[in-house]
Amino acid sequence: MKHYLLDTNILIYYFNGNMEGVVKDKVSRLIRESFQISIISKMEFLGFPFNLQERQKAEQFVECAMIKPLSDEIVQHVIDIRKEKSIKLPDAIIAATAMQYSAILVTRNTKDFKALALETYNPFDGG
Repeated sequence: MKHYLLDTNILIYYFNGNMEGVVKDKVSRLIRESFQISIISKMEFLGFPFNLQERQKAEQFVECAMIKPLSDEIVQHVIDIRKEKSIKLPDAIIAATAMQYSAILVTRNTKDFKALALETYNPFDGG
């Protein structure tokens, strides 16, 4: 079975209902089968200015995920990525986390990760 790590943008689109049809079905399936996120995605997602009702729902939503913490190995991988590639720190943490767990990164922003040896999946694309 393949393992997937969901990027923050996928969480936001899904939570806000900005997916429909086949895309929503694909992401719903991934969430049922492999709802894993990086600790940085938890911070980014819950850092949005939700109203009180939305905040409670957002926290409940994230509680259903397997949160991948930062480890010394991930931190070192982030350092190595940042030395060699021009990539934002949060993206480097998410990428290194996916790499550490041999997970496919589910993101709409595949171009942000194209310079890395990382398998990505964009559910908004036809594939």
